[in-house]
Amino acid sequence: MAASELYSKYARVWLPDAVEAWKPAELTKDYTPGDRALCLQLEDGTNLEHKIDPQTNSLPPLRNPDILVGENDLTALSYLHEPAVLHNLKVRFVESKIIYTYCGIVLVAINPYESIPIYDHDIINAYSGQNMGDMDPHIFAVAEEAYKQMARDQRNQSIIVSGESGAGKTVSAKYAMRYFATVSGSSSEANVEERVLASSPIMEAIGNAKTTRNDNSSRFGKYIEIGFDKNYHIIGANMRTYLLEKSRVVFQATEERNYHIFYQLCASSHLPEFKPLQLGNADDFHCTNQGGSPVIQGVDDAKEMCSTRKAFSLLGINETYQMDLFQILAALLHLGNVEVEERSADSSTILPDNSHLTVFCELMGVAYQDMSHWLCHRKLKTATETYVKPLSKVHAVNARDALAKHIYAKLFSWIVDHINEALRSAVKQHSFIGVLDIYGFETFHINSFEQFCINYANEKLQQQFNMHVFKLEQEEYMKEEIPWTLIDFYDNHPCINLIEAKMGVLDLLDEECKMPKGSDDTWAQKLYNTFLKKSDLFDKPRMSNKAFIILHFADKVEYQCEGFLEKNKDTVNEEQIIVLKLSKVCLFIYLFSCLFVCFISGQTLNPSPAFQSVNTFCILFRNSLHLLMETLNGTTPHYVRCIKPNDLKSPFMMDPMRAVQQLRACGVLETIRISAAGFPSRWTYQEFFNRYRVLMKLKDILSDRKQTCRNVLEKWVQDQDKYQFGKSKIFFRAGQVAYLEKLRSDKLKKACVRIQKTIRCWLTRKRYLRMRQAAITIQKNTRGYQARCLVAFLRRTRAAVIIQKNQRMLVARRRYQQQRSASITMQRLLRAYQARQTYHKLLYEHKVLTIQRWVRGWLARRRCRRSLRAVVYLQSCVRRMAARRELRKLRVEARSVEHFKKLNVGMENKIMQLQRKVDEQHKENRELSERLRTVERSRAAESERLGGEVERLRVAEEESRVKADGVPSLLEQLSFLRQELETTREEKEAIQVEARSYRVDTEKVVSELNENNRSLITEKDDMNQLIEEQRQQISKAQAKVGMQLESDIREERDHYQSLLSEYTRLKERHADLKEEMTISVITNKPGLRRTDSNYSSNESEGTPSSESAEGRHSSDAVDMSVLLKLQRRVTELEQDKQTLQRHLDKREEAQQDQVKNAEKQRTAGRAELDLEALKRQELESENKRLKTNLAELRQSLTSTSSPGPGSAPYNVLLEQLNSSNEELEVRKEEVLLLRSHMVRQEVLKHNKVGGSSPKRYPNSLCSALVPGLKSTPDYHKLNEDGELWLAYDGLKETNSLLVSQLQVQDRRHEEEVEELREEVLRVREENRQQQQFLSQSLLLPQEARIEASLHHEITRLTSDNLVGTSQGCYSTSILQDLMEQQEKQDKMIRKLKKQLKVYVKRVEEYEAGGQMERVAPGPEPRSPVGITRKERDFQGMLEYRRGDESKLLKSLVLKPRGVAVNFLPGLPAYILFMCLRHADYSNDDQRVSVLLNSTINSIKGVIKVKRGDDFETVSFWLANTCRFLHCLKQYSGEEAFVKNNTPRQNEHCLCNFDLSEYRQVFSDLAIQNYQQLVRCMEEALQPMIVPGMLEHENFQGVLGSKPTGLRKRTSSCPGEAVYTVDSILQQLSLFHATLIQHDVDPELIKQGVMQQFYIICSVTLNNLLLRKDMCSWSKGLQIRYNVWQLEEWLEEKGLPDCGAKEMLEPLIQAAQLLQVKKKTEEDAQALCTMCSALTTLQIVKVLTLYTPVIEFEERVSISFIRTIQALLKGRVESPLLLMDTKKIFSVTFPFTHSPLALETIQIPSSLNLGFLTRV
Repeated sequence: MAASELYSKYARVWLPDAVEAWKPAELTKDYTPGDRALCLQLEDGTNLEHKIDPQTNSLPPLRNPDILVGENDLTALSYLHEPAVLHNLKVRFVESKIIYTYCGIVLVAINPYESIPIYDHDIINAYSGQNMGDMDPHIFAVAEEAYKQMARDQRNQSIIVSGESGAGKTVSAKYAMRYFATVSGSSSEANVEERVLASSPIMEAIGNAKTTRNDNSSRFGKYIEIGFDKNYHIIGANMRTYLLEKSRVVFQATEERNYHIFYQLCASSHLPEFKPLQLGNADDFHCTNQGGSPVIQGVDDAKEMCSTRKAFSLLGINETYQMDLFQILAALLHLGNVEVEERSADSSTILPDNSHLTVFCELMGVAYQDMSHWLCHRKLKTATETYVKPLSKVHAVNARDALAKHIYAKLFSWIVDHINEALRSAVKQHSFIGVLDIYGFETFHINSFEQFCINYANEKLQQQFNMHVFKLEQEEYMKEEIPWTLIDFYDNHPCINLIEAKMGVLDLLDEECKMPKGSDDTWAQKLYNTFLKKSDLFDKPRMSNKAFIILHFADKVEYQCEGFLEKNKDTVNEEQIIVLKLSKVCLFIYLFSCLFVCFISGQTLNPSPAFQSVNTFCILFRNSLHLLMETLNGTTPHYVRCIKPNDLKSPFMMDPMRAVQQLRACGVLETIRISAAGFPSRWTYQEFFNRYRVLMKLKDILSDRKQTCRNVLEKWVQDQDKYQFGKSKIFFRAGQVAYLEKLRSDKLKKACVRIQKTIRCWLTRKRYLRMRQAAITIQKNTRGYQARCLVAFLRRTRAAVIIQKNQRMLVARRRYQQQRSASITMQRLLRAYQARQTYHKLLYEHKVLTIQRWVRGWLARRRCRRSLRAVVYLQSCVRRMAARRELRKLRVEARSVEHFKKLNVGMENKIMQLQRKVDEQHKENRELSERLRTVERSRAAESERLGGEVERLRVAEEESRVKADGVPSLLEQLSFLRQELETTREEKEAIQVEARSYRVDTEKVVSELNENNRSLITEKDDMNQLIEEQRQQISKAQAKVGMQLESDIREERDHYQSLLSEYTRLKERHADLKEEMTISVITNKPGLRRTDSNYSSNESEGTPSSESAEGRHSSDAVDMSVLLKLQRRVTELEQDKQTLQRHLDKREEAQQDQVKNAEKQRTAGRAELDLEALKRQELESENKRLKTNLAELRQSLTSTSSPGPGSAPYNVLLEQLNSSNEELEVRKEEVLLLRSHMVRQEVLKHNKVGGSSPKRYPNSLCSALVPGLKSTPDYHKLNEDGELWLAYDGLKETNSLLVSQLQVQDRRHEEEVEELREEVLRVREENRQQQQFLSQSLLLPQEARIEASLHHEITRLTSDNLVGTSQGCYSTSILQDLMEQQEKQDKMIRKLKKQLKVYVKRVEEYEAGGQMERVAPGPEPRSPVGITRKERDFQGMLEYRRGDESKLLKSLVLKPRGVAVNFLPGLPAYILFMCLRHADYSNDDQRVSVLLNSTINSIKGVIKVKRGDDFETVSFWLANTCRFLHCLKQYSGEEAFVKNNTPRQNEHCLCNFDLSEYRQVFSDLAIQNYQQLVRCMEEALQPMIVPGMLEHENFQGVLGSKPTGLRKRTSSCPGEAVYTVDSILQQLSLFHATLIQHDVDPELIKQGVMQQFYIICSVTLNNLLLRKDMCSWSKGLQIRYNVWQLEEWLEEKGLPDCGAKEMLEPLIQAAQLLQVKKKTEEDAQALCTMCSALTTLQIVKVLTLYTPVIEFEERVSISFIRTIQALLKGRVESPLLLMDTKKIFSVTFPFTHSPLALETIQIPSSLNLGFLTRV
């Protein structure tokens, strides 16, 4: 491809820059070959010209397309060069906050300088088992790759972590070891990791120091080998250290510190144990104050000292050794302060009273004189003599420093050896993974011997790295069978030869060290003479003769020769060591004794005068380095390169120049160069086809994808050297992918233009057609409007004519009507005047007559009133006189008591009568008020009328004045009328005043009442509002409390089930370890063999040995508390047995006495027997009635909430309980007497019939029944079915039960003796009355007898209720005792009822037999009597013998589950429960316990053997465990579970044992089975989820995929299954069908489906959050489609409301997040509202990882992400990034009633359960 095609206008390039290293620019003009400059424009708009070198004609490097920027793998970039690598790292680190990036086989890790949440256990679980490249780059991915290759290839692995100080090497190595410890899966890996991590504070204290670049720089290298066994579990570790910087002990540069341990000692000098060390401030010692920076900001040396001491203790270094160690370190500090005085040019001395040397000698336990002497002298030996030579001051100081460094180095080595001893394991190591944490290439302003050794080690590592990269590259080409040529890469072998070859730098240094007068200057001259101008890699500085320059692979480094010889010799005076060997410090003696042994072997010490190493430091370091390289070459290496982004330690800020420098030094750019030299871009044929399908035409697409891709490339890329076709991939040269992307982009742009053209044409045509249609419509409407206007004009013209006609007619008609109306009005007025005149005349005459009538009536009424007043006055006088006389009489009577009593007799009636009278008076008052208002109205009308009359009289007076002479009498009448009128007026005024005052009072009362009413209404409204508010508050509080309780219950259930799961896991682990120990013991003992004893048969069931064997078999499941309770229960039962035996003996003696007395009544006939039978029936009915009364009383008690003492239910219950107990005792005695009497009657009957002696009859029974009988009848006929035995056994059992009950009652009711005695007397009296009534009722007819019995019973119950009501209340404790007693009595009644039924049946058989004998014609004593038994119904029980539990469980549990597929669902559970019912019916607690425990252990064993792999088996036993648990509930007899039972099912309830505790055990077992089921589902779904939900594309070739570089390096097996979402749906359908087939509870199925969907959501979302290539718009579309298919599956299975859809909500929101618009603030607010199920970390992570797949998408800006973070700042949420994939929701087992009747269950013969018997 020509340069003119690439460097065209708008092409983007990189320009070198002195500050930013590289800066982007864009061409503003096409480049033409031959141009001397490029016209460019920077991003800030600046235009410039870039000069092109005419000699090399090199153009600036091109920029990659934006779609390739930010890739996970740098090799995926099309253009591979330094600026592309730097820019990609910067985009990922600064913008995306991603610190890890792949560069081929290298993981580049950039120190973020802040804590980021990407190292939690959920991240480890997410990377576990994944291929490298499937997930985003991470240190865990490298560790997983190493672990996987170790297990797959059976080859040791190494992880090489390198980088300069402060780059994060130690942290990366620590996280790699943590990953191994987590995924290895052993029980001891955590301990190994803890021990390794415990060594970290120690190694940091003694090996780390502050430098100018790092506050905690490791000044040594280490290689940690983590050992694994055959199962690849961590068993131990070993540490090797390299190149400890000993010179730091005595010298530190400015702003640096010595090793941390010295400052920690000084900071802890105030502690009492450190007082003898005589330490002080760090500034007081020469070894710690040279750097001038004794304090590190944010670090507390005293606290660090505590951590160091704790770590020492964890690693087994006791306090004595610790104090010796600190004592030696303190001595070194004092030794550094020893001052050497110059005595002459060749001699020196130390003052006698040097305080620091004195302290040093005291701490080391040596003589002051010897040490001070040999610090300034040395001993020289010749062949003939030995003499002492003084040292100059410089040499003495060097000797002092050499001694300090030597002591510190030996102490460091001792600590490392002790750590290795603590990490060593006794188990044989099968393989290992080494983690190398070593310093990277270093270059400082002054580089000395340490930097030379470090860079030499990095040269060796770089050589190994280059060879490994080259090897992998060539292997890939050979694997794909493509032609290749040797790749030219930088070989640093010449540089290594320069250093380590014969007569190289190291050899010359060693040679100079052997010279007697060798010095650094002479060594430098030898270097110049040997290498200068002879080696291109060696050079000499211009201005120095004591330095040299070596050209390393990373950079040129200038080394100062000063100190090289001294550091290489590592000399120490022999006499000083001899003095120190006399030390009294134990640790010091141990160190130098080992040292002396090494000296004898010739490894460390030299017996020469200058006590030095035989092997110089260079030789030792070279040997250790060669050993390290051999170790690395024997392993598969994995590389981690740590980069320090800036020197300011600012988080997520990158200094480009520092980054480029480190990239060059760590070999990343060399990897890029090697990749770029070959074929760096690699695509599979399918990926290439999907991506570049747009470059093909339909006819170019063939069925063979390889040939299709070949045709496309030959068409578009003419130069065939730019690509190669492999077996499965296409290999491209650098830049070809960018060219193809350009072609693809151009093709898409052309397609977009064509689409735009077509769309615009369609839109324009559509607009034209719309305008044309609009014009036609406007014309049509206009013409219609004009026509309508013409029609309207014609209509208006015609209407105007009609209006004129009508208007004229209206005017004429109106004028005529006016004239006619005037005439009529005049006529009407005239006629009215005439009529009024006539009316006035008639009215006047009528008024005159009316006045006369009223005057006469008034006179009559006045006379009547006067007479009436006189009569009333006379009556009142007479009555007053009579009343006074009566009053005097009443006063005399009132003084007597009898009268007072008589008055009080009817007082209540009188009060009621008075009350009624008061009410009547009120009613009369209301009537009078109404009448008063009526009178007022009538008087007002009368007043008006009288006023009219007065006016009329006045007129009459005028007329009469004219006729005065004629009518003189009228004047008198007139005056009289005036007086009456005046009187009437006065009365009227008085009445009006009274009415007015009454009205005012009434209105006032009414207003007050209204006011009170309003106030009451207001108060009522306020109270109602307050009540409503309180009700709302109470409801809210109740809802809140309910929600809180529900959440608490859910949390408690989750916690309990998680603890149960952890307990199960630990128990299984314990069993596995125990099994491993057993295997190891057996293998050590060849005479023993291990047998399968999971299910052993017990030969002697119930014996202690069998129980112990069973206990050993199920030791992991036996509950010791239950065992102890059973033992205590057995002891109590033994004691009760002995007591009952004594009572039984007494009762038997009493029974014998009763039998002797009964012999006198043999003459009783059949009538007495009938009487007894009738009495027995009465007693049975009485027992039933008592049982009914007890049930009713219990129901009444339970229906009343919390009855307390004194309440009616309490008293009734107490009275009825006492009476029932006493009556039950009496009835039991009567039953026993009746039974014995019946037996006695039968004996007498047979005695009369035949006289043969009894045969085969027990003597004891004969003596007990008829002890005086010598010649007895033939009893074997009577006892041929064992009836007498049964009767006798029943009598004994009844007696024993009565005795035990009496004993319990005596113990519990000692405090109530007096009350019980009274109760007994009352009951006895009642019993006597009942017996008397019974004897009387026998004489009555049958109907009368029944009626009398009912009447007597009603009377007795009424009296009992009255007595119970009148009794006092008892305390709460007595109530509880009575309730317990009632329950026991209830059980006893049920048991006696069953026995009584049996006895009744047998008595009927006896009676039937007797009747048959009487009917027979003649007695035949010897002929057998036939007794027909009725066939008993099946009771739903299965009987088995003791010891058959193992056979039963082997047939039901251990058989393959497929045998029972076609049987009844839950059949094993039903069979086991029916066996349990029989054990309960037999009252055998041991058999119940053995059966239940064996069942639990067997189910656990089946699940454990399968290891959770067989989903069908686990689901089968989950269904059966739940069904057995439901059976225990359904047949427990508890009201909550039996309400849906049939009467027959209620009869099958357990009667003797309460198995509520075992219900909890089986519930826990069901929880364990469910959790195992979830693990099975997770194991089956796990490999399908990511490929099906994320990787598989249902829409092939829609958008394609991006180039990915070196992905999936752990190649999968050929033919590996490709999973799609259909695979997931098929697996879910299989799970669902299996659960339905096994009849698992529907609620449990819903919970399981919800758990499945949570697993799918969590795994998918976690992988989405950890994979940058999956965060795109097209992937969001794919996820939503897959989620829709899952929801459709739920609808299809009828599970839309099971909660599974809610589990997918986080995944749905993540998919929507990938597809929504992400630009403006409104988008951010909508996004925050939408993503309610995602945390802030997850939202930010998705936005950060969002990567465009096509050019038309845009990345999310940093400002938008910050806006999202600001909006979500107040959210309260989990701090974790990933969802917990191991989370198992708490499961509940709601009770499910079974309508199946137990007696209808048939056992298939295929189960081989013939030893079970139906009962």
